[in-house]
Amino acid sequence: MTHVTERSSSAGTNGAGSSRQPWSAGSSRSGRKRTVTYADAGVSIHAGEQAVELLKSKVHRTLRPEVMGDLGGFAGLFRLDVKKYQNPILASSTDGVGTKLVIAQQLDIHDTVGIDLVAMVVDDLVACGAEPLFLLDYIACGEVVPDKVAEIGAGIADGCRYAGCALLGGETAEHPGVLRPDEYDLSATGVGVVEESEILSRERVEVGDVVIAMGSSGLHSNGFSLVRHVLLGAGRMRLDTVVEDFGRQRTLGEELLTPTKIYARDCLKLIEECDVRALAHVTGGGIPGNLVRILPEHVDAVVNRSTWKPQPIFELVQAKGRIDDAEMESTFNMGVGMFAIVSAADADRALAFLAGRGIAAWQAGEVIEGTGMVQMIGQHTRG
Repeated sequence: MTHVTERSSSAGTNGAGSSRQPWSAGSSRSGRKRTVTYADAGVSIHAGEQAVELLKSKVHRTLRPEVMGDLGGFAGLFRLDVKKYQNPILASSTDGVGTKLVIAQQLDIHDTVGIDLVAMVVDDLVACGAEPLFLLDYIACGEVVPDKVAEIGAGIADGCRYAGCALLGGETAEHPGVLRPDEYDLSATGVGVVEESEILSRERVEVGDVVIAMGSSGLHSNGFSLVRHVLLGAGRMRLDTVVEDFGRQRTLGEELLTPTKIYARDCLKLIEECDVRALAHVTGGGIPGNLVRILPEHVDAVVNRSTWKPQPIFELVQAKGRIDDAEMESTFNMGVGMFAIVSAADADRALAFLAGRGIAAWQAGEVIEGTGMVQMIGQHTRG
């Protein structure tokens, strides 16, 4: 990192006998007594270091036995136990939180969006059967406010603990002039491992399999540009508005910031317990756009909407925005965060197992002969 400094010369440049000196990074105009620092440009290295110190205890709670070293190195080190696998395959995933961050910034609540970040990454990893091992985060902000960065990082650490993966390292970058002082963006990359013979894929899905849905905690982290447009823009709603349908005097802002459900550990245990053919993490693209990704070309998945009722937030968004059903289903998860396709013989066992782990789950459909499509049938219960 280079600091450009300006210093006065000890010898005059215009007097008799003076010699003309070549320019260098240390040369300057006469009379300037103060050096220019990185802080003058809006970047505080000290604030970043302070934020890291505030986070250390949280990060240490995510460490796994395979983690080597401590925070502060140039790279995170993780000793992969290859003896556990015959043919270990590494899986990786990168994601962010999107414009849900705008809600967090408007409410000045920053300790939940880190959970969203982890969920978006680790639940993509587990969809192929991989155990999430570690995660690296990236926080870009207009100004590093140590307490705020620590709040964000605490949420990321909490998410890692829920997923059973280590927060191995990351980067906090200050971008003055690019982001406003109160703005920030998040991204993360996760790495997992799966035995090659146990990779979940569409090739495992067969006619007669059962489609099991796992309930979402709400909107999760997708569709927030549309949500903000119809509720806060055209709908003129306030984030502190108490919405009766949400219950418990819950405000719109509290509902929108509900953290994304993390399914990783539950899905890994389900794979151990039952004959799971494939998993589909429901994110952008909704149910049809994600479930189709795990279907071979010779089958269809039939999903019956009448088997569940989406949370009130979906009805509110649809009513305020006058959004048609197809647009809602292609944008939002509509109350389902993860699908598991299991053998028919193991369907009841899978449902009982998930219920025992506190996961709301139900049989939402079946796999039939087809052309690799998702058939949405029936209607959701309203009111």
